[in-house]
Amino acid sequence: MMTRRQAFSAISGLAMARPAGTLVDTHIHLFASDQSRFPYHPNAPYKPPAQPVEDYVKFAAAARIDHAVIVHPEPYQDDHRYLEYCLSREHRPGFFKATCLFDPIAPDTPARMEALVKKLPDRIVAMRIHEVRPAGEPPASSGAIKERDLSHPAMRATWKQAQSLGLAIQMHFVPCHAPQIGELAAAFPKVPVVLDHLGRAGQGTPAEFEGVLKLAQLPRTYMKYSGVNYSSRQPYPFPDARPFVRKVYDAFGPGRIIWGGLGYNLEEFDQQAKLLDLMFDYASESDRARIRGLNALEVYRFRPA
Repeated sequence: MMTRRQAFSAISGLAMARPAGTLVDTHIHLFASDQSRFPYHPNAPYKPPAQPVEDYVKFAAAARIDHAVIVHPEPYQDDHRYLEYCLSREHRPGFFKATCLFDPIAPDTPARMEALVKKLPDRIVAMRIHEVRPAGEPPASSGAIKERDLSHPAMRATWKQAQSLGLAIQMHFVPCHAPQIGELAAAFPKVPVVLDHLGRAGQGTPAEFEGVLKLAQLPRTYMKYSGVNYSSRQPYPFPDARPFVRKVYDAFGPGRIIWGGLGYNLEEFDQQAKLLDLMFDYASESDRARIRGLNALEVYRFRPA
């Protein structure tokens, strides 16, 4: 394993330039400055500072990011008004796509998903589900939209509707939930399943992470290289996460890994670009180009910029 000193040395030697090829950030959260117009939901699990779309598009233009996926964040719960506003403020037509958030076991969710997709045609690309409760902790049936029972019959109705609408399911989860995710993915094989943040590999046992890697056996599962810090106990550049990243690469291959979390300013962007090249230093440049953006063009049906 690379030592921390070696990692910093390697990363400091990388060129400070935009990576070549198509760049797609598949994981950004945006938060309104105007809280009176776009308030956080009463069930918001957290209340972050503003991170408005107007600032983001200026940065994206400067960084020459080709496309981005707005991951509708938990503070708004199932209120998608600010998401709609963000989509209307892109600096270039077709720059943004987005995910939605509804209660996956609520009986009206399939109809609400369909209504939002029809209201925002060719924009909503996935439904996000949060499942980060520790092993053994019971699921929730009310309150904030998270920790729902993956075996609930209504959960299958939601996945079935996603399949009907051509949406992906984006799973934000800890490794102990991988087997149930696999059961759902196998039941709905036409649904692309995006696994957030390296499956939060560092927040489970080695055996549980092996369960995450087994999801690669399902041909329409994709791993999102993002949130590397969740799988590390060391500061940037997170050298202890490298083994997790390598196992993900070996399991999913360069054709089913997408990149998210490129940052919100040029300094963060440069840092994340260098980190990707360090984490995938064994991959060819053509394979890294797939991870940086080409795979995401296909998964989210973007038109090339």
